[in-house]
Amino acid sequence: MTELAFRSRSILFAAITEYISSGEPVGSRTLEKRYSLNLSAATIRNVLSDLEDGGYLAQPHTSAGRIPTDKGFRAFVDALVQMRDVAVEDQAAIMARMQILRPGVDDVMRETGRILSSLTGAAAVVMPPRPEDERLMQMRFMPLRAGELLAVLVTRSGNVQNRVVRVSKEIDTHALERVHNYLDELVREGRTLTEARDTLAADMQRERDHYDALRKAVKQILDATIDAAEGRSEMLIEGQGRLLDRPEFADVDKVRALLRTFEEKEKLLELLDRTMDSRGVQVLIGAETNLGAVQDLSVVSASYSQGGNATGSIGVIGPTRMDYGKVVPLVGFAAEKMGELLDKNRKDRED
Repeated sequence: MTELAFRSRSILFAAITEYISSGEPVGSRTLEKRYSLNLSAATIRNVLSDLEDGGYLAQPHTSAGRIPTDKGFRAFVDALVQMRDVAVEDQAAIMARMQILRPGVDDVMRETGRILSSLTGAAAVVMPPRPEDERLMQMRFMPLRAGELLAVLVTRSGNVQNRVVRVSKEIDTHALERVHNYLDELVREGRTLTEARDTLAADMQRERDHYDALRKAVKQILDATIDAAEGRSEMLIEGQGRLLDRPEFADVDKVRALLRTFEEKEKLLELLDRTMDSRGVQVLIGAETNLGAVQDLSVVSASYSQGGNATGSIGVIGPTRMDYGKVVPLVGFAAEKMGELLDKNRKDRED
């Protein structure tokens, strides 16, 4: 933004603000009448032309006004989103909803996604913690058929995960009881699945000449349980239907492309994974999202923490014409409060 003079920035931000509000191309006379720019329509028109030359605005038709490009939205977001706090009414709505959630009954992540979608008018996406990164409370295995077990993992955050585990050697009920007793010792200190497996491996390495068939069986099951999670696309999506009411997606082909975007969750997971490696709220605009068929989507996301560590991400997906000044701080607030509630629920269970 250093390349733009103050006057150019003021006109650009006014044009983007008007476009977000109206959804229509913005002309010089509209800006002159509705914004205190203290400039003539002719001067504004010249600056709009310069901003178009600079790639910040585009003109859909020769006689029409101008609309922001991805570059223009990026300049707007980078300069302004830090200047607004979460609206008091939005804070109150989130807190009111979270206060009535019942631990162990209501899905905190899904409900947070729903209220975030409602407040933003966009689709909300939540990436739960990776199964291997969640602190375990209990692990149980039940025989299904020859060579298969059903693994039931109960985490300290209250999540229950089920997965089919394939083992090379059949394990009878008596042996499983011994396995469960051993696993209870491994997870007693709140280890993750990966940590439990690594602890066992380290113990076996130290006592190479003394480990018994039980430890071999436990390691085989833990290895298989971790392998069973590979490639799983865990994501919660709420409110995608709200986008269909937006004028940007009135075109049938765009609707089809939008629906494909939500079906192909791997790309969305990649975007949320990038949030895990960053601090604060991340905003990806238009082509930056790399979502393919739909170019005029933006993703606003933030990581949430449990036990002081970032364990997942939450965000919204909406048209590039969204109220970033409202949405960006709101996503950050929702991520913070959801993490706090998940932590509280975990501590209540441990007590």
